[in-house]
Amino acid sequence: MTTLFDPIKAGDLQLANRIVMAPLTRNRSPNATPTELAVTYYTQRATAGLIVSEGTAITQQGQGYADVPGLYAPEQLAAWRKVTDAVHAEGGKVVAQIWHVGRVSHTSLQPGGAAPVAPSAIQAKTKTYIIDADGNGGFVDTSEPRALEASELPSIVEDYRRAARAAIDEAGFDGVEIHAANGYLLDQFMRAGTNHRTDEYGGSIENRARFLLEVVDAVVGEIGGGRTGIRLSPVTPSNDASDPEPQPLFDYVAGKLAPYGLAFVHVVEGHTGGPRDYSQGDKPFDYAAFKAAYRDAGGIGAWIVNNGYTQELAEDAVAEGRADLVAFGKPFIANPDLVQRFKEGAELNAPDSASFYGGGATGYIDYPALV
Repeated sequence: MTTLFDPIKAGDLQLANRIVMAPLTRNRSPNATPTELAVTYYTQRATAGLIVSEGTAITQQGQGYADVPGLYAPEQLAAWRKVTDAVHAEGGKVVAQIWHVGRVSHTSLQPGGAAPVAPSAIQAKTKTYIIDADGNGGFVDTSEPRALEASELPSIVEDYRRAARAAIDEAGFDGVEIHAANGYLLDQFMRAGTNHRTDEYGGSIENRARFLLEVVDAVVGEIGGGRTGIRLSPVTPSNDASDPEPQPLFDYVAGKLAPYGLAFVHVVEGHTGGPRDYSQGDKPFDYAAFKAAYRDAGGIGAWIVNNGYTQELAEDAVAEGRADLVAFGKPFIANPDLVQRFKEGAELNAPDSASFYGGGATGYIDYPALV
């Protein structure tokens, strides 16, 4: 019987176990540059079979929150190299989650104070995190976005391609995860609730999925499918994302992703950070059918599941073949040695939600490990 502690190959990535550290925004990278604290934070968690980095912006335009890291300036890439070198020295594997937030941003974070960009000029009913002139951080309403012109999209595709190459060649990551979940730019294009376009990128499912597939094509063409993963969240309402018929949309996407030979598909089940049984549309989302659409079309990537998994739920999912790996978020925040704690059946530290976003070492690198 397969267990969480068995090794697995995900594309070109040979992983020591099936426990994944999920991407976790921590807002501790001033000027979009990871610090020495980040080196310690990720290295402490290097026993995960795979670490997926916090969301990392491909450009300043893709930046949606204060003090989240980037992959678009030399100092950012050099800082990430310190992180990846340290993780590798401990035997770990780490991929960069490459990210463009689209409309989930604020003018104060955008180049020249410009409006955030989106498939359609629809303001997101959500919050973003900014730091004021006095250095105080807090959550504020997102700014009203402008709709992207079709002529602008190739340059954003190129930004993804460039960021993927830089993540590997300059920052030292083992691969990338394309962030196409949680109501950010690629997800915004896919969903009817956020995409009201009437050109070739709007309307039909095929058109709404077009931009995502152009990005996947560019990234895979640059670094290979074996070092490329993708994160999807079929029904989450995070960041005001919605679609009345997510099943046909995501089944279509799954089939189109299959030929790329991806390393993994990372699926958020339910409402990100909320109920696992959350649905959009008139019926529950069928995750087994979604996975089957990928496998039946020849998809070979490892299947990662995420959202509210306990050790028991994770063990069952892997043993029953519903997942190849399981990603954990908050448990990894509070338990740098989560793999060991699972192995030994040890009690877990409780996460301190007050220190999730922003700050320094407290609630970041000071959670105790087992002796």
